[in-house]
Amino acid sequence: LNQVNPRRDINPIKLRGMTTAAAFRKHVGTLGLQPGGALVAVSGGPDSLALLDLLVRSRDAHGQDLVVAHVDHGIHPASADVARQVAALAESYGLVVEIGRLALGIGASETTARAERYAWLEMLRARLGASYIFTGHHGDDQVETVLMRFLAGSGPAGLAGMALINGRVVRPLLPFSRADLIRHLEEAALEAWVDPANWDPRHLRSWLRADLLPVLRARLPKVDASILRTTRQAARDRAAWDALLDVLPGFDFAVEPDGISVAAPSLGAYDSPLAHALILAVARRAGCQLGPARLSRVAGLLQMGTSGTRVPLGGDWIAELAFGRLRLCRKPSGIMPGLLALEGQSGEATWGPWRFRWAPAVTPEHQ
Repeated sequence: LNQVNPRRDINPIKLRGMTTAAAFRKHVGTLGLQPGGALVAVSGGPDSLALLDLLVRSRDAHGQDLVVAHVDHGIHPASADVARQVAALAESYGLVVEIGRLALGIGASETTARAERYAWLEMLRARLGASYIFTGHHGDDQVETVLMRFLAGSGPAGLAGMALINGRVVRPLLPFSRADLIRHLEEAALEAWVDPANWDPRHLRSWLRADLLPVLRARLPKVDASILRTTRQAARDRAAWDALLDVLPGFDFAVEPDGISVAAPSLGAYDSPLAHALILAVARRAGCQLGPARLSRVAGLLQMGTSGTRVPLGGDWIAELAFGRLRLCRKPSGIMPGLLALEGQSGEATWGPWRFRWAPAVTPEHQ
């Protein structure tokens, strides 16, 4: 399950005479990370380079054995050169570097690149047995993310923005601004690669960054602080709903191998607004994204469904009623319709979660 760790307020760090490095060391030591191994996702851009340098300087505070992870998406013509630069920087720190080459091509969208990148990072994390993946998201990214979600019609939980720790992903730069990180790079004499796509107005986030936010800041100098204040308020509300799942009488929240479940009669006893809020909290805990249409499907299932009824929730997620419980779970992958055909005298095949092998053999004698 992609569970969000207990949230904490992400207050912008006021340096007050401290360097960014000193403030980061103090901050990262408060995250409660268990000592072990961690990947540092380094694109070669300013944010991730600053993250890597700050993590190297504060190893004693976070206790992680760092591995540099770079994804060459194969989108920009200079991507191979950037990969070599990242590898050289990692070597200068005495760190191992892992490079993933995806060859997505220049037509790949931001959404595709992000999904493929995180899939590769998670695969690498699991292979290496690392506990965490550090990413370079910072306070300005948080402002852009929340503004994008607001424009897309996100609910209050979406306005909570990115969490400091979400499952295996750790974003220790969220309390810092882009200006803090640029200043640190200058002090450390580090030169970063700037991806032109980050300022290409064809991309929504880039348009917000390059065109809309400068206009808002000129008219409303405190707009970033206002957005982040809204984010903190929404995060506290989201954390409260999440905590409620574990203490509601008769709710009986349970984690299962392929999802989560709750007592359907208890959830169905609440009025619609409260039931909807709880369903959304349950889905968030499971890592399942529910928009208004999918939320209505789950609510309708809860009110009118019978045991064994299922509704699709997008991707490989489903909601079902089973023996008095509402389950949000992933469908088994790779299920083949119909019967499994065993062709030839020997071979093997996959059907749902099972793998079959067959071969000729002598039938044992009956006793």
